[in-house]
Amino acid sequence: MTWFKKLFKAEEDGARTDYYREGVELLQVGKYHEALTSFRLALRERPGDPATLQQVGITYTRIGMTDEAIKTYRAVLKDAPDTAGAHYGLAFLLLREGREEEAIEHLRIFLAAGLHGPDVERHVQHAQETLAELTGEQVQGGA
Repeated sequence: MTWFKKLFKAEEDGARTDYYREGVELLQVGKYHEALTSFRLALRERPGDPATLQQVGITYTRIGMTDEAIKTYRAVLKDAPDTAGAHYGLAFLLLREGREEEAIEHLRIFLAAGLHGPDVERHVQHAQETLAELTGEQVQGGA
């Protein structure tokens, strides 16, 4: 386990491991349980960090722990209600559960954040299309 080796190597040479970045990299290659461990270590250094908690929510979703993902996203939004990514993730989990009205609210909040850029463009488009499908509203102009 990379994180385990790094943990002890960091203690030996005084270097610090960026557990958040490591978790993101592990998540991208499908090593979900290892990513979760790295994110938990990152949260030890920065408890309650919204970005890290969002990644935990994503990881829980990918390993099928949707109840935990929902709890995690709600925890993020309790402390940082403007965290657009948590609204996005929560909206689609709520849709899976058939909770359309609540999902619509989170999709609208996500879209109201006005996010732009190549990293979020596909998410904005997906949210717009989903909202339009759920409400019959027109899809707004390109992201």
